[in-house]
Amino acid sequence: MARAPVIDETSRVQLRTLVLIRWVAIVGQMATLLVVHYGLGFGLPLMAAILTVLGSVGINLAAQFGGGSRRISEKGAAGYLAFDILQLAVLLYLTGGLGNPFAFLLLAPVAISATVLSLRSTIILSALALIAITVLSIVHLPLPGSGVLPELPRIYLLGVWTALAIGILFFAAYTWRVAQAARALSDGLFATQQALGREQRLSAMGAIAAAAAHELGSPLGTIAVISRELSRDLSEDSPISEDVLLLRAEIDRCRDILAALAHNPEGDDSPFSAVPVSMVVETAAMRHQIEQISMVFDTGPLVTGQTLEEPSIRSAPEIIHGIGSLVQNAVQFAKTRVTISTAWSVENLNVSIIDDGPGFSPFILDRIGEPYISLRMSKDGHMGLGIFIAQTLLARTGAEVSFRNQQGGGAFVTIRWSRAKIENFKVQ
Repeated sequence: MARAPVIDETSRVQLRTLVLIRWVAIVGQMATLLVVHYGLGFGLPLMAAILTVLGSVGINLAAQFGGGSRRISEKGAAGYLAFDILQLAVLLYLTGGLGNPFAFLLLAPVAISATVLSLRSTIILSALALIAITVLSIVHLPLPGSGVLPELPRIYLLGVWTALAIGILFFAAYTWRVAQAARALSDGLFATQQALGREQRLSAMGAIAAAAAHELGSPLGTIAVISRELSRDLSEDSPISEDVLLLRAEIDRCRDILAALAHNPEGDDSPFSAVPVSMVVETAAMRHQIEQISMVFDTGPLVTGQTLEEPSIRSAPEIIHGIGSLVQNAVQFAKTRVTISTAWSVENLNVSIIDDGPGFSPFILDRIGEPYISLRMSKDGHMGLGIFIAQTLLARTGAEVSFRNQQGGGAFVTIRWSRAKIENFKVQ
């Protein structure tokens, strides 16, 4: 199966989106400044505030006319949002700091970052926002209307700072987690669609092959008739009689090939297409072997002492990739050893993958296989996507995948097929 292209995290953000959001912010900022200064009559450093907004206008115009429809890099998007935080912080400094009721807008760039950027960028922007509200709680110009309105108590400003800090951290964590789940689901569906697309293309090729076999049958029949006529008209001592006999033999061979192709257009009846199941399992597993973890293979009938011929199955990409993903997960979390057991009976074929790692969290055992569920915390982060794809691909071969923990610790994954079904499974 062709590998799905890796979606670059730096290309998820379109500059046009950030430009549009900033235009909305600019209009809102300018309208608020004018209403407060002229409509309500509250004095504020209008010129400095307008210059701050115009600085944002200038950068937005440069971005819009410099390629507003293109994708922006991760670093560029983070810098863009960092400027928004700093620009809003300057406006808040000029208009009363945390006493300004619009201070909550500092949450917006953090929420946007958590939605479309990486965790690292979101952490950096969250830290910048926390620094901004901390500085604004200490240093700022008086709130417009301070001569008319009562001065805000320090305990209230401390409460505002606390609320904003909690809001920044909560928005960053919660929004990033939800967005990451959506991205994982999207990537999982994309990978599954790639597998389905491959199946559809191969099915279409099979249909074309069957049609070609049907169409070639007619001219081949004509050639066969002519060759028989030639063979009948030629004497046995004719110098070309042997050639005509060879021609008829080759025509019969072509007929057999076309008949087989029409009957099975997928063309998987080669004697080499079905191999012992242990060979398929080892092929899938050995791709993920690492030096630090020993990989042990155990093969034999399900009932000890029973004599049963080992099943032969087709080395389908769905089986190779599905088993490989589960083995990769086991290797990643194992301490020293991964055991892969292949057992069969008259009715069933089982492949078990056992590791000596920490096992699965009991809280998510019933939900394993959903693309946004992390099986076990890893250095690389989220493992739910690989299991989701593995289950999806193996399910197409008729397999049932189950997960549990061993009593002595470690994970135990079982792939179970109906023997008759997997032995007759055709690569699609």
